[in-house]
Amino acid sequence: MPVPIQKKLLSLTPLRTLALTVSLLISCHADSDRADLVFVNGPEPESLDPALISGQAEGRLAYCLFEGLTRLNAGGDVSPAAAERWDISPDGTMYTFHLRENLRWSNGAPLTAHDFVRSWRRVLSPATSAIYADALFVIDNARRYHHGELTDFNQVGISAPDARTVSVRLTSPTPYFLYLTSFVTYLPVPLTVIEQRGSRWIRPENIVGNGPYVLRDWKLNDRLAFAANPRYWDADHVNLKRVDALTVTNGNTAVNLYFTGQADLILDRGLILPQILSALRQRRDLHGFDFLGTYFYRFNTTRVPFDHPLVRKAFSAAIDRRAIVGKITLGGEQPATALVPNLIKGYTPADGVEFNPDQARAWLAEAGHPNGKNFPRVTILYNASQQHAGIAVEIQAMWKRILNVSVELRPVEWTAYLQAMDHLDYDIARSSWVGDYPDPATFLNCFASGVGNNRTGWSNADYDRLLAAADRESAPAKRFALQRDAEKILVADNPPIAPIFHYVGMMLYDPKKFGGIHGTPLDDHPIQDIHRK
Repeated sequence: MPVPIQKKLLSLTPLRTLALTVSLLISCHADSDRADLVFVNGPEPESLDPALISGQAEGRLAYCLFEGLTRLNAGGDVSPAAAERWDISPDGTMYTFHLRENLRWSNGAPLTAHDFVRSWRRVLSPATSAIYADALFVIDNARRYHHGELTDFNQVGISAPDARTVSVRLTSPTPYFLYLTSFVTYLPVPLTVIEQRGSRWIRPENIVGNGPYVLRDWKLNDRLAFAANPRYWDADHVNLKRVDALTVTNGNTAVNLYFTGQADLILDRGLILPQILSALRQRRDLHGFDFLGTYFYRFNTTRVPFDHPLVRKAFSAAIDRRAIVGKITLGGEQPATALVPNLIKGYTPADGVEFNPDQARAWLAEAGHPNGKNFPRVTILYNASQQHAGIAVEIQAMWKRILNVSVELRPVEWTAYLQAMDHLDYDIARSSWVGDYPDPATFLNCFASGVGNNRTGWSNADYDRLLAAADRESAPAKRFALQRDAEKILVADNPPIAPIFHYVGMMLYDPKKFGGIHGTPLDDHPIQDIHRK
């Protein structure tokens, strides 16, 4: 059984933390039952069901247990996975995937093309409530089926002509489709097991996957323990045979677990404490990189006062983003007024609402609240962490000083945070988005009308029209222009969000001990590619 986490905390001043010597390392390094890799993953997962996952931390775990037609390798590129090869029609709308021979589920049952078709149909079924169902909307008639406008699944562009062939018909050419087929929502799941076990199918004693690992154990608020899957098609190249993922949300705990040798790797940038970054930069352990990620606040546009666009613009204009990155995050993050980071070749993000206290006060007055008069008390929802709390406190003070409005803070645990977001049970909510593929659509499509990841109640017909036109456009320059026009609506003209900064990726690990870990634009780090040196 896995070794329990010893949560002894050390002094967290930079000099004390970073002066740790070998004599401080705890005995778990020598414990024969210790996993080959112990990494800090983040909060307790909301689920391991690929159809229900929306968080990055859950996605890392799902990729250990399941594998799609394609996968992203350690360098962030698309590689063959369950499919050994594929054909694409000249017009870019038909994909034919050819599965490997003798693919197996971890329980030994054959895995066929029909499993992919059934799994994708499950995602699109309204009864599943898959928050990421829109990831499949590039497939012909998938949107209509999900919304109940079409009941015959045979009309959806997904089929299995035989046990080793998956055919996909797209609505229009989609240059990032091979990235999508590696994405968590496209992962196959064992429908027979789900039908037998119901919601408990993800428990260690029940779960069946097709990925590089199987789930050995799951201790709530402690860790998930994985072992190499002997039935994985590429089992000989899975380097680490035992892996533990620690569920930690406190930065103090995460850093101390690392510096006492109880963890080998921290993947979540939010758990690397800003106050020790200057000291960490002198060490080989810290690894920084740019990636497609943005930190922002959402407004619940179904609630007064944020149903008024000028109120939302006023709150956005009253955020001093440079102060946030210069005082709180301290990692070299770039202040953001656009949602899409400026990292996609050929795409220029739209200009959003800039920090402008006078304009902020004018917009709030025009909305009927001069100097904050009669403004209701509102709250900022965020999942509990030191960094989120620090940012919320700073923005709370800005809004009081500039707008004369009082804002309360509402920290909750991860699962409660996601539930509140899903049910629009908030006024303002801390949010972030990491791209799922290298295209502006991975950010912009989240705010189309009726999309599960929208979580703002916002709907804009012009925005939807521009995104639909971009989806039909095959010329990259014209497509990007349409997307930029849509982003301008989202961040400047009628914003349901307030972008705050673009992330800088950071990881902690010793490069003399581990290899196969690279910073990538999608912040994706396949565990199966990591190896000990």
